Amino acid sequence: MARVCEICKKHTASGGSIARRGLPKKAGGVGLRTTGHTLRKFLPNIQRVRALIGGEVKRISVCTRCIKSGRVVKPARGSASAS
Repeated sequence: MARVCEICKKHTASGGSIARRGLPKKAGGVGLRTTGHTLRKFLPNIQRVRALIGGEVKRISVCTRCIKSGRVVKPARGSASAS
């Protein structure tokens, strides 16, 4: 599956964007008016990284939150060389 973290299963989420016009009452205007609704996608920051899985090095797609939190164990530099 595309755009899915293989560790935490984070995936694309759907949401909405609301377009407004006018000056808020707090700022001295007559208030905001909604002029439109648009569907949009919230895409996770998925990266392809080399990781140690079960003692062997594989390429996996993971989100940056999993990489930063240490859930992905990266191989030592130069150890996963050719065979």
